[in-house]
Amino acid sequence: MTKRRAVFRTSRRMACFACVVFLMAAFLGGCGSQSYTMAYQADYDVSTFNMVSRQERRTAVPFATNLCVATTDLTDDERVDMSQAKAAGLFRLEDNTVLYAKNVHERLHPASITKVMTALVALENGTLNQVLTATDAVKITESGAVLCGLEPGDTMTLDQALRILLVWSANDVGMLIAENIGGSVEHFLEMMNAKARELGATNTNFTNPHGLTDINHYTTAYDLYLIFNEAIKNDTFNEIIHMSGYQTVFYDKNGGEKSFDKPSTNQFLRGNYQPPANITVIGGKTGTTNEAGHCLMLFTRDENGSPYISIILGAQSRDVNYNEMIDLLDEIHK
Repeated sequence: MTKRRAVFRTSRRMACFACVVFLMAAFLGGCGSQSYTMAYQADYDVSTFNMVSRQERRTAVPFATNLCVATTDLTDDERVDMSQAKAAGLFRLEDNTVLYAKNVHERLHPASITKVMTALVALENGTLNQVLTATDAVKITESGAVLCGLEPGDTMTLDQALRILLVWSANDVGMLIAENIGGSVEHFLEMMNAKARELGATNTNFTNPHGLTDINHYTTAYDLYLIFNEAIKNDTFNEIIHMSGYQTVFYDKNGGEKSFDKPSTNQFLRGNYQPPANITVIGGKTGTTNEAGHCLMLFTRDENGSPYISIILGAQSRDVNYNEMIDLLDEIHK
């Protein structure tokens, strides 16, 4: 009996020792890490290579499934002259095809195209009938800045503010929206940058809600495509960017009426430039500063109703900007 107990105890010790060795090996091998013992064979269906590849695709594909993906320049067509633009892109949304791409991942100043993100964040976090009240934050002194003429104490609804922001591109209204929707301009900027990261716009950093020049305020043509592609899913946004002008009345701190009546900054909607035949300009956003040059982003449809986003950044003049955009849109039928 004594020998049998001794053998039993020894067997238990050996079993425990084996368990400890197994657990240490598992721990040292990396807790939670991928570990496969199968040999590398690219054409073998259950090899480590194929298992890891399929796992990586399962995490990467969902993000890009419904997006155009531009990894390199696509500028082979000599008929498109973008020599006077810093960056340009043409994206067909129906089948997620990049038709043209020049420097689409280069960080550049976006000027007032910034306001697309301002509007998107406001639409997602505010209500259209919400009343906004101006503070000293609306005082912008930069020379040449487009303004609505807001004074501290002035009030208007978010609906009015968004229309003035996107149609006339008023910078003071950008500050009005940011402070009221974000609680502070600083927090609203955090919301803008968080939304950019959520959309995959990782080469973007916003330091203001209007787009006036700041060395740390930048984005790329491709990031703007990602942002605009999200914004046009909103019916109110699409309605606003299609407007050729806007008239309204808002109020000063004493309840007195203040009139607003301005045309769109989009020269296609005003009829000063014509898109190529069979292309309809739904709307878009303009932007101009000395640093950014002339910028334009459009949402268009062809004769079949297929949607497109086109972007030009850093053109040398307004005339160049619109004529190069016409050239770019002409690629839709090539």
